[in-house]
Amino acid sequence: MEYNKNKVDEMTLALLYLTTFLDKYGARTWKGMDWDTLDRLYEKGFIGDPKSKTKSVVLTEEGEKLSEELFVKHFGI
Repeated sequence: MEYNKNKVDEMTLALLYLTTFLDKYGARTWKGMDWDTLDRLYEKGFIGDPKSKTKSVVLTEEGEKLSEELFVKHFGI
């Protein structure tokens, strides 16, 4: 099936906000999403490289900010 990958990326980034937490490296989020989508978010500069053994991934400063904005836009009241 064909689908709009940019819209999927936007929704995925918004949903990553739900599992964002801070650690000594900055903002991180659990990476239990589609691997192709995570790869695209990495290529766009919103997250660190998802190809690691850790169960979470670093959000870039831009990715952290946009994740929250998109969550509020799509799911806020």
